[in-house]
Amino acid sequence: MSTQSRLSIRGDYRRMKNFKFIVAGLLTLAGCNQSTDSRPVAETILATPETSITPIVPRGPYQTTGIKIGEVTSAEAIVWTRLTQNPERVGSDAPWPNVLYKSPDSDELQEDLPGRFHPHDWVPVVTYPEGYSLDNIDGAVRGAEGELRVEYRPEGSENWLSTEWQAVDPEQDFTSQFMLINLLSGADYEVRVESRQTGSTEVSSAIEGHFRTAPSPDVPARVVFAATTGQDYEDQDAPGGGFRMYPSMMDLDVDFFVHTGDIVYYDAYAKNVDLARWGWARMYSLPTNMEFQRNVTSYFIKDDHDTWQDDTWPTQESSYMGALTFQDGVRIFKEQVPMNDLTYRTYRWGQDLQVWLVEGRDYRDENEVPDYVGKSIWGEEQKAWFKETVEASDATFKILISPTPMVGPDNEGKTDSHANVSFDFEGSELRKFMADQDNMITIVGDRHWQYVSVDDETGLREYATGPASDTHTSGWSSNDDVRPEHRYLNIIGGFLLTTVERVDEVPTMAMRHYGVDGNLLNEHILTEAILAAD
Repeated sequence: MSTQSRLSIRGDYRRMKNFKFIVAGLLTLAGCNQSTDSRPVAETILATPETSITPIVPRGPYQTTGIKIGEVTSAEAIVWTRLTQNPERVGSDAPWPNVLYKSPDSDELQEDLPGRFHPHDWVPVVTYPEGYSLDNIDGAVRGAEGELRVEYRPEGSENWLSTEWQAVDPEQDFTSQFMLINLLSGADYEVRVESRQTGSTEVSSAIEGHFRTAPSPDVPARVVFAATTGQDYEDQDAPGGGFRMYPSMMDLDVDFFVHTGDIVYYDAYAKNVDLARWGWARMYSLPTNMEFQRNVTSYFIKDDHDTWQDDTWPTQESSYMGALTFQDGVRIFKEQVPMNDLTYRTYRWGQDLQVWLVEGRDYRDENEVPDYVGKSIWGEEQKAWFKETVEASDATFKILISPTPMVGPDNEGKTDSHANVSFDFEGSELRKFMADQDNMITIVGDRHWQYVSVDDETGLREYATGPASDTHTSGWSSNDDVRPEHRYLNIIGGFLLTTVERVDEVPTMAMRHYGVDGNLLNEHILTEAILAAD
């Protein structure tokens, strides 16, 4: 399907405002290991001949933070939704909260220190400019109570499927997540999310969208996916708000998208739960982000800045983030994106591709102690799961997608990834394990530049996506600082595109770096023979 047709998906949406329905049968999760999931599950519905059209009522609640469609398999998907009080976000001409800090050495409030170093014994004090609050600061989109349902159907089908109406949860930032099951594999689906006031029969808002399911594991399908990292609200680059990379990725008609982490940056402002949620609401009410997320299957990984703060770990002691705790960040992430119980998971996309998305924050040991046997970023349970599922896979190409580097090279003095000496025991173990597998590479986020590297000890290949905008590049000295491991280096924003397909019946994986406007910057065409030579 072309991007143009994807963006123009409408079908009979505008005529289907509030049909009377006949329930034809309720689908269940029998035989699935999702049986403990509390999300509403879809039921089959057919429109009756004597339908009536009810106009959308412009009284709210609305869906100003859009929808997200994720955790998609060949048969399932999760649709994330949220209800809002107002139909539009507060404009970016409104101010931010003021954040100053108290230090143990002074009674006077002071500004944060420049750069990456933040004193962990400083205590933030948040105030608002006169006349402003959480309701009307830059990008504010306050939540609202009400109900939602999801309608969906394979493209070209006459009959719609639907979930039950489901109330949003005020304790979960007025969000709700819907599990869709028994989907067709390798299929394009139309989706429509409707809202209404609690107990009403009138639809108050509707969002239309699209997603694509994974092909079955026995199908040698062409699969295209994009990945990026480092999406900072302060570094937007699109006219009208947002990021230029999103329409560029849509122009390439990607099957799915992976955000490798640092989706939002809590450090400077998220000093309590409400302000952390504000960060998500303003990010995903941006026009480019909303348009992309309603049309593209997506998977989300969190890293340090969208968990708590820079280079964080669970037992870290710090007053710098105020009332927001590490565990608050863990919980809010699962509240703000489509997600199952575990944030480490694997997905199969056809015969030739399987990806592993891992959790790099929740189970890690302290960064700053010297390395030792047993020191871990992943934790033993996740590591055992990873090895077991990789060894069990018969996919032609296997890709680890990690929020932090596995190979590097990284800057000296860093202590946060498997590419650093602080986690070298586990890093060496995992690099050797992956290099011993057939046709396995890594895609990584976190680094604010694009690169390709090959580990000199194991031959493991690593592709760093680069950040979401050019203004968010930093951390590497210059493009002239090419190390022996590098096969490509570019301090630039954009994304990585992976295309897996059969070329003359030969399984091929093309790795392409793009700039934010969709300009091709680097290309590697990989086959089983090329990877074996590494």
